[in-house]
Amino acid sequence: MQNLQFEKAWDRTLSAKDRKRIEEIFSETKSISEHPVHFSTLWQAKNYKGELLITVLIHNFRQQLLSFCETPIRYVEGTTIIAEHIFTIPSLRIEPTTSMPWTFIFPKESIICETSLMNGHLQFMYEKL
Repeated sequence: MQNLQFEKAWDRTLSAKDRKRIEEIFSETKSISEHPVHFSTLWQAKNYKGELLITVLIHNFRQQLLSFCETPIRYVEGTTIIAEHIFTIPSLRIEPTTSMPWTFIFPKESIICETSLMNGHLQFMYEKL
């Protein structure tokens, strides 16, 4: 059975409204196990530096720990690749059969074309898992 877990800093700072939304999306998507890892988009934004912030609920449906070390990920809207970046996040470790929210920050230089910030999703640039 899939469990929802929050990283400690998220658990302390997350608003009640955002927590409720994450819990609702978890309930709706916790059984999507077509792939060993699935990203459910929560929200997307651009910050003042021009970076692209994509917040997702990461579902680790595998029976092993999930970590991100030199992991190439892209942000796609429809069929258009918006950004690509290789992520190494030492603090992000997702236990087996666990889902956790996380924000991936794509540096300005990783953005390939303009974004509408609507209906986008993350995907691995190649099937690593």
